[in-house]
Amino acid sequence: MNYYELYGIPVGFRVDPALLKKRFYELSRQYHPDFYTQEDPSKQVEALEISSQVNKAYKAFQHEDTTIQYLLTQKGLMEAEEKYSLDPMFLGEVLEINEALMDLEMDPDPIQLAKVQTDTDTLLKNIYHDVEPILAGYQEGVTSEEALLQVKEYYYRKKYLQRILDKIAALRNIATRQ
Repeated sequence: MNYYELYGIPVGFRVDPALLKKRFYELSRQYHPDFYTQEDPSKQVEALEISSQVNKAYKAFQHEDTTIQYLLTQKGLMEAEEKYSLDPMFLGEVLEINEALMDLEMDPDPIQLAKVQTDTDTLLKNIYHDVEPILAGYQEGVTSEEALLQVKEYYYRKKYLQRILDKIAALRNIATRQ
């Protein structure tokens, strides 16, 4: 049983947070192992396994990135630890940003760091803009594989950009401690 079936929610990239929380509490109470202590061992194991799945699903559905990863994996379009090849043009942009960050590590400049962050944020907004309609309008059995592959490309690009934003945050933290 997949996470969507377990929670009884529609398949999609976005999950209603209120419904998610409601279903989590319902399922947690229903399958909590403490309620199965008087049952036979096979029912105890089953309750424990379902309880574990309820928690994993809740964690996955709380963040758009993990929901994207889960749905694309369910569709057979993504694999764990996949070595995904990104577009060379995008990689060139990322390389330029990383080079600017390396320069800023050696010679800190708050104004230049702010510019690099603005450029990275803009790039992230642009790639999100392209897939937002797919994320918002996903329909099981209707949304094309081509559209899902665009979401996959977005997912991997976002991971690159998030690493850059994390590095920028680290550089800011170092700068404020000095």
